[in-house]
Amino acid sequence: MTHSDDRHTHNHDHPHGHGDGHDHGHAGHSHAPAVTADNAKRIRLVFILTTLYALIQAVGGWLSGSLALIADSGHMISDSAALLLALIAYQVAARAPDARRTYGFHRVRVLAALANGATLLLLVVWIVWEAIARFREPVEVLAGPMLVVASIGLLVNIAGALILNAGNKGDSNLRGALLHVMGDLLGSVGAIAAAIGIMFTGWTVLDPILSVVVALLVVRSAWRLIAESIQVLLQATPAGIDARQAEQALTELPGVAEAGHFHAWTLTDDASVATVHVTPAAGADSLRLPAVVGDYLRERYGLAHITVQVDPPGSLQQH
Repeated sequence: MTHSDDRHTHNHDHPHGHGDGHDHGHAGHSHAPAVTADNAKRIRLVFILTTLYALIQAVGGWLSGSLALIADSGHMISDSAALLLALIAYQVAARAPDARRTYGFHRVRVLAALANGATLLLLVVWIVWEAIARFREPVEVLAGPMLVVASIGLLVNIAGALILNAGNKGDSNLRGALLHVMGDLLGSVGAIAAAIGIMFTGWTVLDPILSVVVALLVVRSAWRLIAESIQVLLQATPAGIDARQAEQALTELPGVAEAGHFHAWTLTDDASVATVHVTPAAGADSLRLPAVVGDYLRERYGLAHITVQVDPPGSLQQH
């Protein structure tokens, strides 16, 4: 039985003689969701703010002789690099699909999110390493200049966090950038607290203690970002979708006798795709099955692109 259904804006059927049916919830054949230009603009603005503050912090650390501020300026520079990577990812993702990469280049955004998470973990390792060194050999910190520069950093990071938080948080690339800024924000709070504590007590050990606390707060979010990115790259079934339950539910639809070989995966952030095989029930119009199955899967699981293959009756029981 060879037939298929391509449903576009006007919901019409086209037999192609190959047994596959494509059910789209949008017009046209593009499988790639649009790059969010607003998110790119937000990351670009935060990149500029972060880079400028990193330079200010480096100069402030050099003038005050504060190694803590100089070290944190390196932290900010690494975050600027991560934000720049995110911007590059948006530019690449905006490229149109071609004959070899029919899904487009949106997976670059997932790779960038993975890189962001990895750099966050490396940053955590560096912070802990530096903290251990300062426990062993305390470094003099000039609390006054440290407080001034850290307060400026807090304002910059709050502004950056608000800018990014107002964007589309379904975008893993933006979420990665937001995590970096939140790490900076927590670092600024810790630096302010350490500066005030050192001013009143003279305990320079407060600086590495608070650095470790910040590192522990960052590592959980970074690991989650890495885990989610790896799941997407491994084409794991999206959260909330159980393949066996989906197949069982499809057999209860009008005209569907069997369902099997269901596969679903995340294309990027806000778009998931799926393929499934079904067989028609006795007397059912097999040309209509792709539309029926596609409508159900899209409404039930929010899938963006669905390919339905209609096989001869009883063929799925042989697998």
